[in-house]
Amino acid sequence: MSDTSVRTVRTACPLDCPDSCSLVVDVAEGKLARIDAVPVGTPGSNPATQGFICGKVRRIGQHLYGPERLTTPLRRVGAKGEGRFEPISWNTALDLVAEGMRAVAQTHGPEAVLPLCYGGSNGLLTQDAADAILFRRFGAARLLRTVCAAPSSAAYQALYGRMPGVAYSDYDQAQLIVIWGANPKASGIHLVPAIDAALERGAHLVVVDPRRTGLAKKAHLHLALRPGTDLCLALALIRWMFHEGRADERFLAAHANGVDELRAAAEPWTLERAAGECGLSVDQVRAFAEVYCAARPAVLRVGWGQERNRNGGFATAAILALPAVAGHFGVRGGGFTASTSGAWGGLLDTAVDEPDRAQRVVNMNRLGRELLEPEGTPIHALFVYNANPLATLPDQERVRRGLAREDLLTIVFDAVATDTARFADIVLPATTFLEHLDLHKSYGTLALQRVNPAVDAHGEARCNHEVFLDIAERLGLVTEGKRPSLLDLESRVVAPLRKAGVDTAALELDGYVTAPGGYAPIPFVDVFPRTPDDRIDLAPAQLAAEAPVGLYGYRPDPASEAFPLALISPALARTTSSTFAQLIEGQVALTLHPDDAAARGLEAGGAVRVFNELGEVHCELGLDPDLRPGVACLPKGLWERHTTNGNTSNALCPDTLTDLGGGACFNDARVQVENLPARAGGK
Repeated sequence: MSDTSVRTVRTACPLDCPDSCSLVVDVAEGKLARIDAVPVGTPGSNPATQGFICGKVRRIGQHLYGPERLTTPLRRVGAKGEGRFEPISWNTALDLVAEGMRAVAQTHGPEAVLPLCYGGSNGLLTQDAADAILFRRFGAARLLRTVCAAPSSAAYQALYGRMPGVAYSDYDQAQLIVIWGANPKASGIHLVPAIDAALERGAHLVVVDPRRTGLAKKAHLHLALRPGTDLCLALALIRWMFHEGRADERFLAAHANGVDELRAAAEPWTLERAAGECGLSVDQVRAFAEVYCAARPAVLRVGWGQERNRNGGFATAAILALPAVAGHFGVRGGGFTASTSGAWGGLLDTAVDEPDRAQRVVNMNRLGRELLEPEGTPIHALFVYNANPLATLPDQERVRRGLAREDLLTIVFDAVATDTARFADIVLPATTFLEHLDLHKSYGTLALQRVNPAVDAHGEARCNHEVFLDIAERLGLVTEGKRPSLLDLESRVVAPLRKAGVDTAALELDGYVTAPGGYAPIPFVDVFPRTPDDRIDLAPAQLAAEAPVGLYGYRPDPASEAFPLALISPALARTTSSTFAQLIEGQVALTLHPDDAAARGLEAGGAVRVFNELGEVHCELGLDPDLRPGVACLPKGLWERHTTNGNTSNALCPDTLTDLGGGACFNDARVQVENLPARAGGK
């Protein structure tokens, strides 16, 4: 193939990862030939990319052109869950969807239709845009997208108003780096070189994680706490700082409200009590407190692992309070890094102005219960897009039974044939980010990038924008001549930026701009809390009102004698949630610490049953000495093919909700593990 037959396209990665890499794509005859990072120093690219990309995106051709890729609309011909379909035309598929939604609305009301999506890998033009026009004008039920980040977002918004944090590029300025609830090597890999550079300069590293991850092995201090006890540890650090005179009272007086309330909430949490609850030694907790106060600058990378339990919201709030109490702000490399998605203020809220008047509200973490035991209007039509609920939502067995309802009209709009798609009545093939236009704001850096279409749509795949507007037209919700194009939506998004002084010409020319505060602002120098009074609120009234057991209240471990092991389901480096999991061959093992396996007479490679009152998973056993004793690990995002009986870790996760934000409590799963009898196994 000659070089003249290859064209090169600049684009960006919108997958659910903090980094938002700038990409260069070589295209031959309309198909992906090569994908890589934009070279270091290239104008108009995200500096965080640093000239390399993750393995999952480097192998994205297998996702684009693999056997699971959907290429044509399908209609179910067998029983639900069997996965037997016949090809149909787009016109037929769209007519069936519109007719089905109309029939449900006429019989049960429009709120009997539930759009189910998450959209962590979608941008401003493909999420809450044409889909909002369709579902909000139709009057469908409103979904609370709370499966991830809801507790942390509630805490962050209440304390700091989503003030931008420390940029990746400033980590090499820090004398102490704390990684809490995150594993950048699996998600957000471009932070790792910055951490390594800081370590080479002599910085200290502390990792708070039940597993001894790759970064934990490099750490000067690793705190392998019990899942769900992060709140106890953070409050103990806060109490210690106040009692030892290490709190920065001058900074707190100048910049924070609610100091006395936070101090009172932390008062019961001595180092001894927290150490006992967390399963740590007092010396470990004291060492953490000492180094955190002594090092200047010190930066916290706050992830999402600490939010995945009953105490997740206030755990995040207490962790975010630490740099305020210690006075770590005001210098480059000092403070925290959390999600930056709110750093643009109200400039990038939505591409459409479409009010949602629905009275029926459904928390996506309760989908199975809502499909089988509804608290409001029963759901009779489910439109799934930008999501794979059977693989990602809690209480998997109940979700599966709900999807199997023969009276439930289910539409699945996806790029690949997911486990959820097997239960669909109509399947619609979607484009990937390499096949359509989008705008994407990073939630780990302060970048907004243009996601340019690079390759031809595979088969008959169509983008969200086109399909949702086609359905809206069939339902009479979009009148002739009033159908916005993707370029129209892009103009609407860009207009407020231009008014705010952002160089939108750079976005159009280079495909990249930064937030008004710049790429690497210094908190409390260049940017301040975006609260009503520009001060940190350490005791937000709205959080106190929502709290099930009071401000910074702790709810104890739900373990029992029957189910003593805490099951965690961390991310895999090979997947983005459940995306790309179809490329994982063979089964994925449950891992235990060797001591826990020995106590149960279990051996590596053996077939085991991990179970609780919600369900059970049959899989192989692996041993991991880097896992904390008392903890079992089965990664999130797996598909049915990755276990013997088709269940994944979500079959064991309760649909209970976090203390703040209505989030998922995946890490509150408590289980037992035993050898699998020879007769057991199949689905």
